[in-house]
Amino acid sequence: MTEPIIDADIANWLIRTQPNGEPTSIGEARQRSRNENALALEHMTQRLVPATEVDDEIDGPAGPLPIRVLRPSEGQQGPLPTVVYFHGGGWVVGDIDTHLGHARRICTQFGAVVVTVGYRLAPEDRFPAAFDDAVAATEWADTHRSELGGGPELILAGDSAGGQLAASTAIARRDAGQPLTAQLLLYPVTDVAGRYAADPVNAFYMSRQTTGSNFGLTLEGMADFAHNYVTDAESTDWRVSPMRAKDLTGVAPAVIHTATLDVLRTEGNFYAHALQRSGVRVITREWPTLNHSYFGLGGVSAVADGAAAQAADDLRDLLAGGGSTEAPPERTLPSYP
Repeated sequence: MTEPIIDADIANWLIRTQPNGEPTSIGEARQRSRNENALALEHMTQRLVPATEVDDEIDGPAGPLPIRVLRPSEGQQGPLPTVVYFHGGGWVVGDIDTHLGHARRICTQFGAVVVTVGYRLAPEDRFPAAFDDAVAATEWADTHRSELGGGPELILAGDSAGGQLAASTAIARRDAGQPLTAQLLLYPVTDVAGRYAADPVNAFYMSRQTTGSNFGLTLEGMADFAHNYVTDAESTDWRVSPMRAKDLTGVAPAVIHTATLDVLRTEGNFYAHALQRSGVRVITREWPTLNHSYFGLGGVSAVADGAAAQAADDLRDLLAGGGSTEAPPERTLPSYP
């Protein structure tokens, strides 16, 4: 079997930007995230800069919740979809600024008003703080759609842990009878049971065993993030592990993109299959030479740029009725504990 090979431009980028070893503190991890994402943003083409970007605050469950509203150019007039975007970072690092490039790309390439959310982070604010903020931000965007995009479409999007927040919020919206148009999940976290330290769960998701330490995110890194966010008892809650929801029927249609060289690949792919088996339309893709966080590296790698741009095309196809409910046979999810 041929070993997967990482895109050469991203490999060179990792050599230049990734320090050796895991961060030794939360502060160091957050600073690394700021530094690396700022460098990536500098490489982003100006064609992906929206017409306006306005910071604001809304009422959140624990006080003011920061948001940034991005609007595309005048050539993309409304009514437009409204996309609520949740940044990645393992619930511990990242913010509106670190993932500005992600929000800009969706705003300009998909042609939507994007509300990106500065939800509370762990360990200062542990589970379910981030989820509660995500639900509150989605409710706010829903009630302000006429002032935002003006169109009927309300879409949730996110990468990594932000993808988990989008997926879990989509389930909550289904349960509350508050429909969404779609969800865009970029290499999402979907199963935190055991906090990435339980052998039976890790064995179930192949990429946790086969993805080494040379592609950015590691299994050890995910375990650190999860331990900072949830207790072991909380780790099977669908609000952090959407794969563990008892029923996914009626959840919003989804675009799910994963990367072969990502420790989260298998759980993202399996979540796509679980949605399809529940009758949910899904467009799913796996990018064979890309790694975790590729969506922010379009200015670094032409391959990453093309993969990231595909997300907007897939969202348009999904909204036009595309997607499939065909999936492999069901796998027995390992119980935990």
